[in-house]
Amino acid sequence: MNAGADIIETNTFNGTSISQSDYGLESWVFEINKQASLLARRASDKVSTKEWRRFVAGAVGPTNRTASVSPKVEDPAFRNVTYTELVASYKEQIAGLVEGGCHIIFIETIFDTLNARAAIFAFQEFFEEVNLKPLPLFLSGTIIDAAGRTLSGQNVEAFYISMSNAKPFCIGLNCALGAPQMVPFL
Repeated sequence: MNAGADIIETNTFNGTSISQSDYGLESWVFEINKQASLLARRASDKVSTKEWRRFVAGAVGPTNRTASVSPKVEDPAFRNVTYTELVASYKEQIAGLVEGGCHIIFIETIFDTLNARAAIFAFQEFFEEVNLKPLPLFLSGTIIDAAGRTLSGQNVEAFYISMSNAKPFCIGLNCALGAPQMVPFL
């Protein structure tokens, strides 16, 4: 933050019970996210001033499973995760991040729009259940090939349209292909 960043994010990439089940850490997900948010918040508060406030974005997602594409080539209808499981997993992550004091919820590295929709639903449901004003929502998609498509097959415009009804503060793309290759899709 001393380098001039206004927003830092928690290091909670794949910090969901779905992803952490690979390591037997499902029961630690809330605490992992809470502590990550607390640490980032402590760092941002340390360098914030009245004139220049710094913020923490609680990083949500992705998971290591996709709701839109079968992991079994021989069975295109098979899914190893349900929408309901995704919502519960994302909601638990969001709860920990909010408890830790983040200022923003940042659903990132969106490679599957259905997964992102589950994260958005979890975000909305969480704030409704706890009766708090929702934090600003940031979304960041991932383009996986030179054709400018997400893993679930959407081009940038379709991705933007499918995310816009969530009324996020911003929608962007990460640098998955590298900066020069991203220019045509901005």
